[in-house]
Amino acid sequence: MGRPAKHSTDRLLDAAATLLAESGPAAVTMSAVARAAGAPSGSVYHRFPDRSALLSALWLRTLTRFQEGVLTTLAIDPPELAVRRTARHAVDWARRHPGDAAVVAAGAEELGAREWDDAARESTRRGNAAVQEAIADVTRRLGGGDDRVADRVILAVVDVPAAMIRRYLRSGRPIPSDAADLAERAAAALLMS
Repeated sequence: MGRPAKHSTDRLLDAAATLLAESGPAAVTMSAVARAAGAPSGSVYHRFPDRSALLSALWLRTLTRFQEGVLTTLAIDPPELAVRRTARHAVDWARRHPGDAAVVAAGAEELGAREWDDAARESTRRGNAAVQEAIADVTRRLGGGDDRVADRVILAVVDVPAAMIRRYLRSGRPIPSDAADLAERAAAALLMS
């Protein structure tokens, strides 16, 4: 039986997320992650054969964590509450996980998605498709066969929370604790208009 890994995959990906949040995607190199995690570079290369594999693993872990909450909140009944809670979730999640929020805000393309293997691109596609279907479902539950309802739902659960999150990430300021309340109230106002 081998000895337990001293530098776990999560620890290395946490270091990568911190580097990205502090200095952008270009700062996430194999050697920088090793230094930030206090690990030998061999530990990084043992888990990720190259930078592309590291970045795709960072993206997929972060996307999965974020989307789990989004899918849970979008399934809430009644659908008006689902929309409000999803907007709240997005901002609250970003406040609690600023490194991961920076990964999501950077986006797959900035993390070199064109160079990822097929499995990573397919996992991203499946995760995004699940969220799109959940948004379509909540829109249907709101009685929305009309594009205006769909536009309001997307504004409420995607655009407004993303804009709030980006504003704080770009300024380097932490997201305040009342930001999730603001996102939820904005979502409710969008549904009423």
